[in-house]
Amino acid sequence: MLDASALRRDFPALDAQVHGRRLAYLDNASTTLKPRAVIDAVVRVFTHEAGNVHRGVHALSEAATVAFDRARADIAAFVNASPDEIVLVRGTTEAINLVAHSWGRTNIGPGDTVIATALEHHSNLVPWQALCAERGAQLATAPVDDTGRIDLEALAALLRAPSPNSSHAPSSSPHPSPAFSSAGPGRVKLVAVSHLSNVLGTLAPIAEICRLAHAAGALVLVDGAQAVAHLPVDVAALGCDFYAFSGHKLYAPTGAGVLWGRRALLEAMPPWQTGGEMVASVTAAAARYREPPYRFEAGTPDIVGVIGLGAALAYLRSLDRAAIWAHEARLHARLRAELAATPGVRVLGAPEAAVVAFAVEGAHPHDVATIVDREGVAIRAGHHCAEPLHHRLGVAASARASLALYNDDADLDALAAGLAHVRRVLR
Repeated sequence: MLDASALRRDFPALDAQVHGRRLAYLDNASTTLKPRAVIDAVVRVFTHEAGNVHRGVHALSEAATVAFDRARADIAAFVNASPDEIVLVRGTTEAINLVAHSWGRTNIGPGDTVIATALEHHSNLVPWQALCAERGAQLATAPVDDTGRIDLEALAALLRAPSPNSSHAPSSSPHPSPAFSSAGPGRVKLVAVSHLSNVLGTLAPIAEICRLAHAAGALVLVDGAQAVAHLPVDVAALGCDFYAFSGHKLYAPTGAGVLWGRRALLEAMPPWQTGGEMVASVTAAAARYREPPYRFEAGTPDIVGVIGLGAALAYLRSLDRAAIWAHEARLHARLRAELAATPGVRVLGAPEAAVVAFAVEGAHPHDVATIVDREGVAIRAGHHCAEPLHHRLGVAASARASLALYNDDADLDALAAGLAHVRRVLR
């Protein structure tokens, strides 16, 4: 049995009182709080490892480089990958934009199709909108049912359907991807899908989606921003081609994120940003780029963020993750059931993990969040960067409670009390 009270003591932010009340932090899908181990690692960087990485031979630079490189290896092990497949970026958004700009401009042309799902966060939708508009391609949407689950039959039909512009010639490129030797113009080239919905808490069947996409000659990019803190992630077992996530949703500092990509794909992709660190040699006329992943890491990285992410993973390794997942599952089941049983509350979709979004009859979500905040409860309100999904569900916005390993039953009690106060104030 997990001792959540002991875990709470690892997170100094939970010592704070909010409006004179114990903090019930239920906004973890937005960002997680940081354990003392991560805070100590950040302080250590600024005090003992304060040099730049991969550039100096003095002691501070060498210490920073060792810690930075160790973090990359730890990240790779965390998702069952090789360190040379781990590109260090600022977050999920930058990771997806990197793929859209580098792989996308190389492989997407007139008449081609990219498929996103109706669940997607704007970060896994808007880059594909922009790419398709630029390249004369088509963006299709795989629908979801009323529970928030992807319609796999509709997705399969989209993968089979020829583009209406399939007579166009393919885009020429100096960096052709070997993955598309059998995929001519007018084919679906990529499926972009979230592993765990940041609104509905529904899980996508990634392995099955990859099977369908690969059979049609398409690649799969997975937005794993929500999943990595709540599920075991094994990119080899999932069978995807790209996997992106952010450190700050995984108990690490903001400013560091990860793009995992298959080595063959990364090798065929040109750099997106250029400048220092990503070059092997430079003359006045031309530059020769480094091999992946360094080709995609121009400039000084977020050293503190990356080392902090490594410290967060080390902290998680020190815990019984199976016990954590069971603890979160129990709390999630209680949260989902109690919200569904609360008069005037509509739970959106059929949440499966970590997240529950809901609407309160007669109350704007911002008012709900403001009132429960006075009770010490932190939740999110709005469309959670998933506006099209809210349109699909017939609501303009929602309130959202989301869990982490340090949450406990007292947090859910506080939310219930806060919602009772909402009904008293707004009835």
